Amino acid sequence: MNAKLLKNLAMPIALVAICAFFAFREHAFLGPRNLTQLIVEFSITGTLALGMFMILLTGQIDLSVGSGVGLIGGIAAVLVFQRGWPAPAAMLGAFVAALVLWTLMGALIVRQRIPSFIITLGGLLIFKGLFWLVIQNSTIPVARGDEDNLYSLLTTYYLPARIGLGLAIAVAVALGLIQWRSRAARAAHGLPVPPVADAATRWIVSAAAVVGLVVVCNNFRGIPLSLLILAATAVTVYFLTRHTPFGRYLYAIGGNEEAAVLSGIAVNRVLIGAYALMGVTVALTGFMTTAYSGASTTTVGDLMELDAIAACVIGGTALKGGRGTVWGVIFGALIMTALLNGMTLLAVAPEIKFIARGVVLTLAVWMDVKLGKK
Repeated sequence: MNAKLLKNLAMPIALVAICAFFAFREHAFLGPRNLTQLIVEFSITGTLALGMFMILLTGQIDLSVGSGVGLIGGIAAVLVFQRGWPAPAAMLGAFVAALVLWTLMGALIVRQRIPSFIITLGGLLIFKGLFWLVIQNSTIPVARGDEDNLYSLLTTYYLPARIGLGLAIAVAVALGLIQWRSRAARAAHGLPVPPVADAATRWIVSAAAVVGLVVVCNNFRGIPLSLLILAATAVTVYFLTRHTPFGRYLYAIGGNEEAAVLSGIAVNRVLIGAYALMGVTVALTGFMTTAYSGASTTTVGDLMELDAIAACVIGGTALKGGRGTVWGVIFGALIMTALLNGMTLLAVAPEIKFIARGVVLTLAVWMDVKLGKK
C-alpha cells in the first residue's frame, strides 16, 4: 500500500519540487503573468501529448509531430498573411492537410508493415523540408492584437474575469456530478465503492484547483483561449479512450496485438484512426505554437515530439502500449512545461536546456522500463 501511495504521489511531489525550486530562484515564477504564460505553454504541449498518447497506447510511435507542427502552422500563416485568406478558411485548409498526411502515414505503416519508427522518422525529415519550402526559409510574422484575426487570437485572447469564474464553478459542479454518477454506477453493479470522505476530499481538491487557477489567471488577463482548447481536447480523448469501443481497442492492441486480431478487432483500421487523430492534434498545436511564437520560422516545432513523448511517459503511459491515462499525460505535460518555463525565466543557456530535456526523457524511459518489469 505504501509503495502504491508513493507511486501515486510521485508526480505531484515532482511538480511541487520543481515549482518550489524555481520560485525560490525567481519570485516572478509564481506571479500571475508568468503563471498565465506557463498555462499557454502547457496547453500547447498538453494538446500535442494527448495525440501522442493515443499512438503510444497501441505500441506505436510518431517522431514526425514536431516537424508537422511547424509545417501545418506555416501553411496557415502563409495563407493568412501572404495570400490574404480569411483565417478560418486558411486554418481549415491546413487542418485538412494534416488530417490527410497523418491518415496516409498511418495507412503506410499498417498496409506495408513498416515499423512506425522508420516511417515517422522519414516524415520528420520530409515535413521539415516541406515546412522550409512553404515559408521559403524566411519569417512569416503572425499579427497580434487583430480582433478579426482568429489565428493570432488563439494565444492572445483571454476570457473576461466573470465568464472565467462562472466557467470554473460550472466545471467544479460537473466534477461533483461525475463522481456521484460514478459511485452510483459502481454500487449498482456491486463493485467496491470508495468511502464518501475520500470522494469528497478528491472533489474539494479538484474544485479548489480549478477555481484557484481561474483566480490566478484573472489577476493577469483571464483564462487563455488555448487552455479551453486543451480542455476540449482532453475531454474528447478521455471520452474516446474510456467510453468507446475505439478506446478499448487502443488498449487491447497495445496490450497484445495478436490477441486483438484473434478477438476480431480491425487492428489496421484502429491504427489508422489513431494516426488520423494525431493529425488533428498536430494541427491544433501547430496553430497555437505559431501564434504564440508570433511568427512562422524555421525553428517552430523543434523537438516538440520529444516533449510530447516525455510528457506521456512521465504520466505513466507505457512505450510498449496498453497502459496510460489522460490525466497522467496532462500531469506529465505540466511537469515538462514547468521545467522549461522555469529554465527560460532564469535565462538558462540553451545547451543546458537541451541537456535537461534529455535527462528528463531518459529518466522517463528508465521509469517506464522499470515499471514494465513489475
